[in-house]
Order: sequence, then structure tokens, then C-alpha cells
Amino acid sequence: MDDWPLFGLRLRCGEVTLRAVREDDLARLAAILPDDFEQDPRLERLPGLSAAAQERARFCQGYWRALGAWSPSSWSLHLAVGYQGELVGVQTLEGEDFPALRTVDSASWLTRGVRGRGLGVAMRTAALGLAFERLGAVAAVSSAVPANAASLGVSRRIGYAENGVGLVVAPGGRVVELRHLRLTADRWRAAGHGSSVTISGFEPCRPWFGPA
Repeated sequence: MDDWPLFGLRLRCGEVTLRAVREDDLARLAAILPDDFEQDPRLERLPGLSAAAQERARFCQGYWRALGAWSPSSWSLHLAVGYQGELVGVQTLEGEDFPALRTVDSASWLTRGVRGRGLGVAMRTAALGLAFERLGAVAAVSSAVPANAASLGVSRRIGYAENGVGLVVAPGGRVVELRHLRLTADRWRAAGHGSSVTISGFEPCRPWFGPA
């Protein structure tokens, strides 16, 4: 689609492929959303819906919000993760005030059936390849609750360093602790991660991410 070139972007690392989520992917992805998917704890809950229905609704809202609010200075790219011909999860890459801060954040989820195969590391590495090798990012950050060992483990395997602990207030006044991690471009390149990532279809997308 010429008017939205991000649909032509393709990333590959190891056994996973990543492409921008499309409208017709939503039903399939919402249906396989795992019950332990950790959404932003600050999101307001929707009254009258079951926990599973709320997570599916907020997942779809997040996709529409990202498309409608996209700008070169503030963007959120949701990437569908493919493995052995099936969609198995989503990897998100975000850049808030990106042209000034040159820092990206990330979030992701995988279906339970494909966990433990290194796919979490591969899909995060693919997204970071886009950030560091094409977008000129100087750092990547990630946050997770202490109980989310999978997310924290992926970050540490790629080379993120501990970057403190923070608190956020969830709806209802509940205080949630988050562990923060940070990866610099220098550490990324020293580890040689970029050589494992293949990127195609990026050039038409370049203006959508702000000045190089």
C-alpha cells in the first residue's frame, strides 16, 4: 500500500519473521492472546467485561490508537510475528519524541505453545535491528514487573543493563513496581547482533520515523 509503506516492511531473525500488523490480523491475534499477557497496568479497565474480553478489546484499541496517532515524533509499530507459517505473537517497537531522544521502547507477547524456543530473543533482536541499524537509535529501554521473568530474561540475554526500579499507579490506586533496563547502541554493536537481522522494504518507510 503506497500510502502506508510500513505494510511493506519485513524483518527476519533466526526462525521468525516480522511484518506490520494489518486490520485483518486482529481477529486471529486477539484469539490467540495468552492469558498472561502483561498490558500497561495504567490502562483503565472496561466495566462489565470478563478479564479475557478486556484484554482482547484493549489489544485492538492499542492497534487502532497506534495507527491513528502515528507521527514521526511519536510512533508505535506493532509487528506480527510469524513462525513456521503461523502467527504466534506481536512485537511492538515505540519511539516517543524519537527525533530528539533517539530511544526506543518495546513490548511483546508469544503464545504459550511456542515459548522456550528462543523466539522471544529473536523477535526482540529483529525489532532492535530496525532501531539501531536503520533508525539511528542510540538506546533501547524495556520495563517489566519483577514477576515477568520471561521479559526480563530476554532483555538480559540481548545485553540490556539494569536501569533502576520505578513505580506506576494503576486504576484504583494500586501501585505497581517496574524494573527498568537499558541497552546502548555501542553495546548492541559490540555484541554483533546486527548481523543476525535481515531488513527489507525500509526505504519507503524512512520519512515516517523522523529525520535520520
